[in-house]
Amino acid sequence: MVTTLRPQKSTRDENLSGEQRVTFHNLSWTQYQQILSALPQSRSARLTYACGTLEISMPLEDHERASEIINIFIRVLVLEMGLKLKSMGSTTLDRKDLDRGSEPDKAYYIQNQPAVAGRTVNLQNDPPPDLIVEIDITHTDMDKNRLYAAMGVPEFWRFNGHRLRIYQLQADQYIEIERSPTFPIIAKTDLYKFIDDAKQDEISAEKVFRLWVQKQLAT
Repeated sequence: MVTTLRPQKSTRDENLSGEQRVTFHNLSWTQYQQILSALPQSRSARLTYACGTLEISMPLEDHERASEIINIFIRVLVLEMGLKLKSMGSTTLDRKDLDRGSEPDKAYYIQNQPAVAGRTVNLQNDPPPDLIVEIDITHTDMDKNRLYAAMGVPEFWRFNGHRLRIYQLQADQYIEIERSPTFPIIAKTDLYKFIDDAKQDEISAEKVFRLWVQKQLAT
């Protein structure tokens, strides 16, 4: 087994404390499962596995703050738009048949919420989450676009600490788009403003954003 052990720094902003990463190569699915089972359930480290490569990332403050603020942003939109929601958080999403597994920052069932409501999800039979969010402030060697496209995740958000990229699954691959198909009333700049406002106070930022969404829907 060949391993690469290296904390990776962001090339975008040295002031951001995003993630520390450790990468293992040439691992079988069984070895990945053994490592996963050996780690405690109450942990902050997250695993991403694809076709023999395993990355273990340890999120730091800026990573976790962005993840939580984006979660608030999404929950406000779901509530005000009258949608349904099943939050999966960083639940392990394993697909042995695809030789891929992941613990994303956030995963949500929205359109398919009725199909999985009130029970434990089984990805062998159930649809994948409708929306997955990943925060990658530091460089990652994992091709997460290919990973989630293989799993059939319809919408994928990636945030690097400054910029949001929105991807929609089309013909088994992701196409970058400007607006979320789930939340077409918002633009990326609305998220950036919310993040900036939340740096000062999350509660007041949420109140202001909630009123803004209500006005958008009313017009």
